[in-house]
Amino acid sequence: QVQVLESGGGLVQPGGNLRLSCTASGRTFSLANMAWFRQAPGKEREFVARIPYSGNDIDYTDSVKGRFTISRDNAKGTVYLQMNNLEPEDTAVYYCAANWGLSSSRTSAYPYWGQGTQVTVSS
Repeated sequence: QVQVLESGGGLVQPGGNLRLSCTASGRTFSLANMAWFRQAPGKEREFVARIPYSGNDIDYTDSVKGRFTISRDNAKGTVYLQMNNLEPEDTAVYYCAANWGLSSSRTSAYPYWGQGTQVTVSS
C-alpha cells in the first residue's frame, strides 16, 4: 500500500524560506512521478510543481517560478520543495502527490496523496 507523507511546514515571515519534504513508500520510488499542490482557504487545490521519475521536464506554476525548486533524492525516497522569498499569497496547505503513470499538473492524475502540511506566510 502506498503511503505519502509530507513534513516541513510552518509559519514564516514574508521573504523567508521553507523546505518541504515528502516521502512515498510502498512502491518503487525511483519510478514515481511526484508533484506538489496547494490549497488556500476557500480556493480549489492548485498545481505548484512536478518532477517526473526521470528528473527531467520539471514544471512549475508561473507564480512560483524563480522562487520554488522541486528536487528528489531517490536513495532517500524523498522529494523536496525549496520555497524561497515566500509571499503571503503562498499561504496554503501544501500536498504531495504520487503516481506511477504519466507526470501531470492535473490533480486527477494522482491517486496517492499525503495529508498536507500548513504553510503560513505572515508578519
